[in-house]
Amino acid sequence: MNAPYLLPAMLTLAVGTYALRWTGPAMRHRMRLPPRAIHLLDTAALILLAALVATATLPTGSGHLGIALPAGVGVGGVLAWRRAPLLVAVLAAAATTALLRLIGVH
Repeated sequence: MNAPYLLPAMLTLAVGTYALRWTGPAMRHRMRLPPRAIHLLDTAALILLAALVATATLPTGSGHLGIALPAGVGVGGVLAWRRAPLLVAVLAAAATTALLRLIGVH
């Protein structure tokens, strides 16, 4: 890897990411989507959430997975599905997994 290109590449990606994230709220009042498109986007978000929960809970070939991680991901998935704030869902998932492992459930 060429070190002189690393910092400019990281800065470019950071600016690009920020610009993409800013575009949504900035364009919200300028663009109107048809109701069908809004419904499809909501459905796509739910499918993406289900896919993330599935990939986080299925074994990755490293041996026995245990119940703590799937339980934590399940808690986070349910909270996200119920439209809890993302931070709440992530913290609840991490806390569930940590507490189960702390009491010896792996």
